[in-house]
Amino acid sequence: MNIVVAGGSGFIGEPLVKRLLARGDSVAVLSRNPAKVSAGRALQWDGKTQGAWRDDVANADVVINLAGENVGEGRWTAERKRRLIDSRIDATRALVEALQSKPSHARTFINASAVGIYGFDRGDAVLDENAPRGNGFLADLVVRWEEAARAAEPLARVVAIRFGVVLAPEGGALAKMLLPFKLGGGGPIGSGKQWMSWIDREDVLRMIEWAIDTPKARGVYNATAPNPVANRDFARTLGHVLHRPSLLPAPAFALRAAFGEMAGEILLGGQRVVPSRAQADGFVFRETSLEGALRGMLSRG
Repeated sequence: MNIVVAGGSGFIGEPLVKRLLARGDSVAVLSRNPAKVSAGRALQWDGKTQGAWRDDVANADVVINLAGENVGEGRWTAERKRRLIDSRIDATRALVEALQSKPSHARTFINASAVGIYGFDRGDAVLDENAPRGNGFLADLVVRWEEAARAAEPLARVVAIRFGVVLAPEGGALAKMLLPFKLGGGGPIGSGKQWMSWIDREDVLRMIEWAIDTPKARGVYNATAPNPVANRDFARTLGHVLHRPSLLPAPAFALRAAFGEMAGEILLGGQRVVPSRAQADGFVFRETSLEGALRGMLSRG
C-alpha cells in the first residue's frame, strides 16, 4: 500500500514508519524538518498550507496523521496553548483539504487523538469510547481535533485513535521517569490516586496496523491497555522491575508551582480509560499486565 505519515519522525511515527516499510508498504513522511526523517521518503511541509506533498496525500491508500506539538513539554502559557492547538488543527485541516483534491479515491484516514478528551477530574469512573467528554483545556483541544478529522468522512474511512500514556524507554513519559527511579528517587505523583491509562508502544503500533488492515474499523478507539492502574501502583511496579525503592512522592504543590495548569491535567489528573470498542472489534492486546509490559520493554530497550 501507499501510505503517507504526517509526524513520522516522532516517538510513535518513526517506529511506525519502519514497521510499515518492513511489511512492504511504500511510505512517505511529511515533516517540517525532512533531515530528521530516518526512514521512508521525506516530504517537506509546514503543517498548514498546501504544497508539493498534496498529490502524495491525495493518491495514498492510507493517510496517518500523528502531527502535533508535545502537550507535556512545559508550562501552558497562552502562546504555548495556541501552538498546541494550531499544530493539531492546522495539520489535520491541511490533510483533509489535500484529500478533497481527489474525492473519489478510496482510502483510510487515521488521525491521532488522546484520552484527554475525558477530562482530568473523573475520579474512579470507568471510561470507554462512549463516555461523555470531560472538562479542561485538553478536552476542549481533543474535541476540536476530532471534529477536524471527521471532515474527512465523505472522503475516507476515518479512524481516530485516542492515545493514553504510551510507554517505551526511548521517549515519552517512561523515559523521563527512568533516571530518577534508577537513582532511587522515584515515587508517586501527588496523592498517587489518579489513574494512569497506559499502553505499550508496541501495542500502539499494532493497533494502527490493525486499523489499516481492518475494513470494518472506523470511528473512535481508545489506545489504552485493558487494565489501567493508579499512579502509586505504577510507581511501585516500576520500582519493583528496576529493583529500586519508589517511595519519594513528587508533591502536588511543587508540581503546580512549576507547571501550573499543565500539572493539574497531565500530572495530577487522570482517567480510568478502557479500550472497549477495540476489543469488541477484534483487536487483541499483547501487553495487558503493567509489570509484564515494563519488563518486556526494558529488556528490549
